[in-house]
Amino acid sequence: MSRMEQGKTAEVFRLQAELCKSLADAKRLMIIHELQEGRKSVGELAEALDLKQSNTSQHLAVLRKAGVAVPDRQGSTVYYSLSTPRIAAACDMVRAALAEQLQRTGGLTDYL
Repeated sequence: MSRMEQGKTAEVFRLQAELCKSLADAKRLMIIHELQEGRKSVGELAEALDLKQSNTSQHLAVLRKAGVAVPDRQGSTVYYSLSTPRIAAACDMVRAALAEQLQRTGGLTDYL
């Protein structure tokens, strides 16, 4: 691999690490899971996840900055959707791998 290719590969891994940091919160993962079903307002997400609206907005700001969630303002309401369904699919795969691991060890499979 050339130095330029190595540099590009390293940059992609750096960006991946930044994305993973933005996903490293259970509430943000729950928001992503909710957004799989389609766009939702901050209020709808807060209600569905039993979170305060201000807290939901803070988590959405992190996801927005990471390019995971995309806002769409309609009047005074802001709706969010996923920038790509692949983000949710990746989270689902990680959760499925965790479920397999927990099943092998007798863990919390009922919750996954």
